[in-house]
Amino acid sequence: MVFSWQGGFEARQLLLWFLLLAVREWGSGQVHYSVPEEAKHGTFVGRIAQDLGLELVELVPRLFRVASKGRGDLLEVNLQNGILFVNSRIDREELCGRSAECSIHLEVIVDRPLQVFHVEVEVKDINDNPPVFREGEQKVLVSESAPLESRFPLEGASDADMGLNSLLTYRLSLNEYFTLKIVTKTDKSILPELILRKTLDREEMPELNMLLTALDGGKPELTGSVQIHITILDVNDNAPEFDKPSYKVLLFENVPNDTRVIQLNASDLDEGPNRDISYGIRMILPMSEKCMFSINPETGEIRIYGKLDFEENNEYEIQVKAIDKGIPSMAGHCTVLVQVMDLNDNTPEVTVTSLSLPVREDAQVGTVIALISVSDPDSGTNGQVTCSLTPQVPFKLVSTFKNYYSLVLDNTLDRESVANYELVVTARDGGSPSLSATASVFADVADVNDNAPTFAQPEYTVFVKENNPPGCHIFTVSARDADAQENALVSYSLVERRVGERALSSYVSVHAESGKVYALQPLDHEELELLQFQVSARDAGVPPLGSNVTLQVFVLDENDNAPALLPPPPGPGGGAGAVSQLVARSVGAGHVVAKVRAVDADSGYNAWLSYELQAAAGAARSPFRVGLYTGEISTTRALDEADAPRQRLLVLVKDHGEPALTATATVLLSLEDSGQAPKASSRASTGAAGAEAAVVDVNVYLIVAICAVSSLFVLTLLLYTALRCSAPPSEGACGPGKPRLVCSSAVGSWSYSQQRRQRVCSGEGPPKTDLIAFSPSLPQSREDCLSSSSEVSP
Repeated sequence: MVFSWQGGFEARQLLLWFLLLAVREWGSGQVHYSVPEEAKHGTFVGRIAQDLGLELVELVPRLFRVASKGRGDLLEVNLQNGILFVNSRIDREELCGRSAECSIHLEVIVDRPLQVFHVEVEVKDINDNPPVFREGEQKVLVSESAPLESRFPLEGASDADMGLNSLLTYRLSLNEYFTLKIVTKTDKSILPELILRKTLDREEMPELNMLLTALDGGKPELTGSVQIHITILDVNDNAPEFDKPSYKVLLFENVPNDTRVIQLNASDLDEGPNRDISYGIRMILPMSEKCMFSINPETGEIRIYGKLDFEENNEYEIQVKAIDKGIPSMAGHCTVLVQVMDLNDNTPEVTVTSLSLPVREDAQVGTVIALISVSDPDSGTNGQVTCSLTPQVPFKLVSTFKNYYSLVLDNTLDRESVANYELVVTARDGGSPSLSATASVFADVADVNDNAPTFAQPEYTVFVKENNPPGCHIFTVSARDADAQENALVSYSLVERRVGERALSSYVSVHAESGKVYALQPLDHEELELLQFQVSARDAGVPPLGSNVTLQVFVLDENDNAPALLPPPPGPGGGAGAVSQLVARSVGAGHVVAKVRAVDADSGYNAWLSYELQAAAGAARSPFRVGLYTGEISTTRALDEADAPRQRLLVLVKDHGEPALTATATVLLSLEDSGQAPKASSRASTGAAGAEAAVVDVNVYLIVAICAVSSLFVLTLLLYTALRCSAPPSEGACGPGKPRLVCSSAVGSWSYSQQRRQRVCSGEGPPKTDLIAFSPSLPQSREDCLSSSSEVSP
């Protein structure tokens, strides 16, 4: 920027203004600049970025911006070099009126993180307004009999500038009759007066014209002038006079219209019409388009003619004249000073800016949410504003500078507890009674993925009939996530394990969205009684959270295995597919001659076998019978010669399933006389004795087996309870079981599977033997893979 010194004093003054621009005042973290009014566009104000400690490269990424309430276009910042410059014309008189101090308050806001700086730019006055007279001509009536040193007040000029620039002096054009005197009033203002220095003679000079010039104190000085027209009147040599030259009145603002201000009284020493007085208002300062006062021309009573507003103007000067009715008339003058006292008639204003919403629920305590400014145009305590926030919210207000506050986070947030807040900011002034205003801030809490999906219970028990169709729906798992949107979108998957030699996914699958669990292949109770596995629920958050639930699928038995006949023991009586036995005719009734042995791979009632003797068509009544549940064939009577020597018996073996399955055994009995076959009889006797011993042995074995099973059942319950209360065991596999054990008694026979022991395969822990007590077979009421489904708490 280049300056020229050819302007002399003007150039030096301009340089002084630019030197003032470099002055910075730091107080409470604020920056202070000054700029002269009427500065040109682009005028340098200050290096605001450097003074605020900001790097130039940060201005654009951090959204550097300047906000000024109602004056956002006067100053601007160059984001390339960080310089604050004048953007548009600044008129101090328009901006601040007659206020002694005039500043532009700026809020500098940067984000990431959010920072707020307050900048004050003082607007310096320059002498850009010349003195102005209200009228282009002033008329003064002077009696020719006026004595020397008589005073005639003139209307002064006004200057919109401040300080020295508004300090006026007056100069009167040369004449031989009047001189100019400057009168300083109590409020330090000055008014010009004409002083009569030479006696007037109306017949010689009836009127006189002079030029009154007003000069301000600016450099360079500006001037304004008015024509003074003096009319020389004939003798009415006493002008009206007021009791006092000035009066002072105190009034509260907002007093009703037509309220009396003051009663003026002027007197005139003349007689007759020359003492009749009429009152009028010469001028009201400050000048306004609205007339705020009126005067009764007959009584001199001044009343309010409008509405007084302290915030608009707190003081009025009323210049009153009293004119008599003499010829020529004479006038007296006085001044009425009306001071307006403030009332608390303005409600505070609350402005919320720079909202950083929504607020993440994991936001740190102390995060700035919004900036709040308050204002009150009243004065004194009526304009002192305090701010408060709705109680019981995790936010607080922090005062930053004068009437500026920051709304910050004061406690941790949890969207799942409270998803949004309505914050009410209350601004209250210090008046009596006080006035208040509120502003609402709606703060939504943004969700973060801080809740894992949860199941209603940690474990579910499912019952499925064996031989289910492939792809059968057996259960539905459902997990709930307290988060929102993607963070609450749950998907399901299997926790892959090994079940014996096969993968878990070859048995079951789970639908990722619905949580439906499907059996991929028919399940076989004889192969797998319990399938235990875990389903995982994961949300779609980043990072995802999840939890697992355990499913215990019990495969219920169906009657899908017919009874299987066991081969006879090795010996001369055995044959392929039939039981052959020699029987002596001498045996008595009830003698056990043979035994049919059969097993059923099913469980429970489906494996409970009964035996029936089938009568041959057209044959006589057989002397033999079979035990209903033992399969033992015994005589019903003593054998005689009439009985056929070879007896062929058909034994029907039937389980108790629904429907029942059967098998047929053929028993061939050869009847021999004891004399013909002593060895055979001996063998028969021995066989009978052995049979009786076998029965006794079977009964002993049955008692031992029942005790062993009961003990094993109790032991299994204890082990199962202990395993459920302990940590998950190591992964295991299913292995082959021991050979079956057949128990016979008078009430039935049952067995474990002939080829394998029924195992619990869950992929976790050692195999478990499943003990199933006798119960009736479940009726097959519908063709569904689910016989029953229930949820059992662990």
